[in-house]
Amino acid sequence: MVARKKIDLLDITQQIVNLNSKMRFAAIIDGKGNIREGIMKKGQTSLNSQKEEEHFCAQVAQRRTMRKEFDRSLGKVRYIHVEREKVSQLVLYTKNNIIFFTMEPETPITTKIKLIDKIKDITVDL
Repeated sequence: MVARKKIDLLDITQQIVNLNSKMRFAAIIDGKGNIREGIMKKGQTSLNSQKEEEHFCAQVAQRRTMRKEFDRSLGKVRYIHVEREKVSQLVLYTKNNIIFFTMEPETPITTKIKLIDKIKDITVDL
């Protein structure tokens, strides 16, 4: 039997929000859409209520299932980026979890791509 190391999800989410001053929120979501860990960056206020955030995360998990239908023909999803007026929303898939984070919308796309790569490195064991 292989022993698995315990992963500190709070530490991972803190590492993510601390990667850049434009970060707002980071969450690790399971395949059913439950938030395993989520934190708002200190000094930020949520644009959604907790109930809205939970509903959104459930939808993110549903969309992952729907997108898998196209993996064979189009390839696996690398990341999802939604640019809204008030916030940028980004989603990454790990083997067993979903990483969801938000940023200030004026962040340059090149910065976001670098952050995506760093977050993939941080979450490689999830």
